[in-house]
Amino acid sequence: MENNNKQEIKIELSPEVANGIYSNRAFIAHSGSEFFLDFISIAPNMPHAKVVSRIIMTPENAKSLLFALRENIGRYEQTFGEIKPVKPVSAPKNNGGIPNPFEA
Repeated sequence: MENNNKQEIKIELSPEVANGIYSNRAFIAHSGSEFFLDFISIAPNMPHAKVVSRIIMTPENAKSLLFALRENIGRYEQTFGEIKPVKPVSAPKNNGGIPNPFEA
C-alpha cells in the first residue's frame, strides 16, 4: 500500500529577503560532504569582487538544484528564446581574497 501523505511546508519570505541580492557571477567549490556556492557582484573596472552571499548545500540538495535550474531554464527558453552563453570569466587570482575552505 502506498503512503501518499505529503507534508505541506509553509514558506515564509521576509521583506528583507524578498528584495533579493544582485549577483552577476557565481563560483562553486565542494568537499566530500558539501557544495559551496559563492554569489559575487563584480562591477566594471573594479579591482575587487565581493561575495554577496554564500550558500552551503549537501550534494543531494545541490543535484536537486541542478535539476530544478535545468527545468526552469528550459521553460524560460520556450517562452523567451534561447539564452546565449557569455564568454566565461576566469576566477580572480587568489579567489579575489576570498578564503577557500578547501585550500591547505
